[in-house]
Amino acid sequence: MTSANLRHNPDAVAPPTQNLYAHGVEVPSGSRQLYVAGQVGVRRDGTLPATLEEQVEQLMANFEAILASAGMGFDDIVKITAYCRSAEEIIGYAGIRNGYFSDKPPATTAFVVGGLANPAWLIEADAIAFRAD
Repeated sequence: MTSANLRHNPDAVAPPTQNLYAHGVEVPSGSRQLYVAGQVGVRRDGTLPATLEEQVEQLMANFEAILASAGMGFDDIVKITAYCRSAEEIIGYAGIRNGYFSDKPPATTAFVVGGLANPAWLIEADAIAFRAD
């Protein structure tokens, strides 16, 4: 079953950068909701990859596992908020993240922060997903 969430990118607003996110996502009434807590690039065994790219891939694998546990997938994500330590890291994160979405990108916000709870973490992101069943 596919998600019935509608993306909104009105002509009155500058288009999303490279159309890789949506300015707004409308969720139909009666949809199931999933709020995914901040995820980092920590593997199940507690180890942490050294590079931003590896941490982003693991973060996305963590998202995928959590979504699957609710019978959802990446196309059901309507909002992602990411926290990186530099603008360059946001660009690296976004390049990887974008490969996980089909033609249904989520609304997206990214912050540059002074640090995360663990200095070894290079990225943290949380998500909100809805699915009309």
